[in-house]
Amino acid sequence: MKPNALTGLALAAMLAAGGAGYWAGHRGLAVGWRDWLGIEGSLAANEPAGTGPIIYYQDPDRKPVYSAQPRQTDDGRPFTAVRASQDVSFEVKPPSEERMAQADPKRVLYYRNPMGLPDTSPVPKKDSMGMDYLPVYEGEGNEDGVIKLSPGRIQRSGVRSEPVRRQNIVQTIHVPGVVQLDERRVSVVTIRADAFVQEVAPITTGDRVTKGTKLARIYSPEISTAGAQFITELNAAARGVPEGGARQRLENLGVPPEVIAEIERSRKVPLTINWSAPRDGIVLERSVSDGMKMTAGGSLFRLADISTIWVLADVPERQLAAVGIGAPATVRLRGRPGSSFEGRVSVIYPEIAEATRTAKVRIEIGNRDGMLLPNMYADVDIGSDDPAPQLAVTDSAVIDSGSRRVVILDLGEGRFEPREVKLGRRGDGRVAITEGVAEGDRVVVSANFLIDAESNLKAALGGFAQPEAKP
Repeated sequence: MKPNALTGLALAAMLAAGGAGYWAGHRGLAVGWRDWLGIEGSLAANEPAGTGPIIYYQDPDRKPVYSAQPRQTDDGRPFTAVRASQDVSFEVKPPSEERMAQADPKRVLYYRNPMGLPDTSPVPKKDSMGMDYLPVYEGEGNEDGVIKLSPGRIQRSGVRSEPVRRQNIVQTIHVPGVVQLDERRVSVVTIRADAFVQEVAPITTGDRVTKGTKLARIYSPEISTAGAQFITELNAAARGVPEGGARQRLENLGVPPEVIAEIERSRKVPLTINWSAPRDGIVLERSVSDGMKMTAGGSLFRLADISTIWVLADVPERQLAAVGIGAPATVRLRGRPGSSFEGRVSVIYPEIAEATRTAKVRIEIGNRDGMLLPNMYADVDIGSDDPAPQLAVTDSAVIDSGSRRVVILDLGEGRFEPREVKLGRRGDGRVAITEGVAEGDRVVVSANFLIDAESNLKAALGGFAQPEAKP
């Protein structure tokens, strides 16, 4: 054939194709150049066919347009069905792992309910909500109790693990307390003989006094008689007569030593005697007035030394074992924010209050500047004794259901194993483990509840799945 003829035939074919395309385009037909040249079928044949159920439908031009149901484009072309094997996965696998999975596919043992119900099927199926049952592959059940998670799922769940270490656990107990007087530093000013109060010093309840401060001036006939007898014995002693018991009688009546010394020096019995404070402190109670008659044993004043004071803390019965004699304590006054006092536990009262199930713990502290006043409320932090190092993990690593305590061991490579443990003391956000783990084991401290749920699901499925139901 002549070249001119060949050229004419080619031009005619191109014009015919263009006309056909124009005609198809106006009528909404999807006709491409691959269809006219007959190469579409060969390309599709080279692409791997999708397997599994249809997940969704995508625009035929690969545009980001999707549909859950079959659909057509505006020009009448159907959307492309995307099956499970063709779906995009966010769990990136190494190329070698992909090739191994394609070269050696695992055999599906059975299919389990996607919602965790104890229902399995030997063949693929859907549940009542249209969700596909999940396949369980051969080899997944070889390690009893071990949970396997993909790297992508671990990352999305926020799983984080830490090693088990030996460390000291210092437990701090936070309890309420009340400031009380030191019972050993309370004094009662009294008279051991009948007397009349001649005059009372201008001292009232709440005043601070020092040792030797004059509190009252009294007249006692019995003390005056004993004083006169003492003078007689002193005069007789000057003539060589042995001294009798008059001095001892004055001391027994509670006469201050300085008054006895004054009688001995002046050889005169004073009409009235000044009664003084026996110690430093504050006046808690004044029970005397001018002109009163006091009987033997009557109280004039009640004093208390508040240089050292007690704080009685109420420790719950279940925490009492963690408190020991000498344990450090910090006291913070509710009425004086920002102020704190340091002390130590001196006494643990041997009694539990029936109403509150608490025990009193006494803490002795120095009362600087007299800031601590009786009956003030306080917040007390009692530290336990520093024990020997113990195996400990973070509190969040322990799943405590009340009847059992479980930690999730991180075995590496996405493998996790629940392990039941026994717990010891707690403190500073950590808990000691006395049995169940070894030093160096890694335990999950974040997202462990998700792994525990997966473990319970696996155990439930393993118990309900019957061997004959597996292909």
